Amino acid sequence: MSTSILPLLFFLMTQSVGLPDPSAMKGWSDEFDRPAIDTTLWSFEEGFIRNHEGQYYTNRPENAYIEEGCLVLEARREPFSNARYNPESDRWQDQWETAAYTSASLHTAGKREFLYGRMEVRAKLPAGRGVWPAIWTLGNKMGEDIPWPDRGEIDIMEFVGYNPGMIYANVHTGAYNWVAGTNKGDSIRIEDASTAFHVYAIDWTPERIDFYVDSTHYFSFERDVEADFQRWPFDRPQALKLNLAIGGNWGGRQGIDTTIFPQRYYIDYVRYTPFSP
Repeated sequence: MSTSILPLLFFLMTQSVGLPDPSAMKGWSDEFDRPAIDTTLWSFEEGFIRNHEGQYYTNRPENAYIEEGCLVLEARREPFSNARYNPESDRWQDQWETAAYTSASLHTAGKREFLYGRMEVRAKLPAGRGVWPAIWTLGNKMGEDIPWPDRGEIDIMEFVGYNPGMIYANVHTGAYNWVAGTNKGDSIRIEDASTAFHVYAIDWTPERIDFYVDSTHYFSFERDVEADFQRWPFDRPQALKLNLAIGGNWGGRQGIDTTIFPQRYYIDYVRYTPFSP
């Protein structure tokens, strides 16, 4: 089948099963040129979230702030507890979690999502053994109880500090994911990723997702014409995530260098341009 008719087929399919119409997507961006983080666009994750990571994600200005036109996610080595005093009972809550590190994770779920088009993020990465910054997306549940990885994940950029200079792209679906050892991805060497800004981007169409650093294309994930939802869940909107993890399943494979903190992850801008068939 010619790939030239896939957009038409997808349009017909969306009309029959009620999936979102890509033509309804609106462009959006954040240049981080305001004095504070725009909470109409971004939400914070809080707590120990995933991957056995060492940091506690907070919504504190110490961990996420605007500085000289950039969003800065700052990982700090500090004891932190989410214990809260309850004045009604005149006691501390019975259960709390403690961490040796704090950091931040922001996402656009429920506020800004995107279906096809170009997503690009200009960023300068932290450095040092144990850091694990990422630019990635998760699929919208669309009111259904669809767990990870079935609803799809696109890792636009991942970096682990123990392997400096390497940038990774990955795609996770029900059929292709790191838990099963079947995830699809590739890598590219960017020697100055932690000392200079680069643009990390995807071009996402009904047929494929292409991954770039600046103008260099280094990985594509293509839709099989016969693909089912387990192999291609990317006909639904995705939300963007920006986070700086410390340690964890991947970032902590060679431990954490406790002397490197604080570490800062600078994001100059986020820009989404819708797809035009």
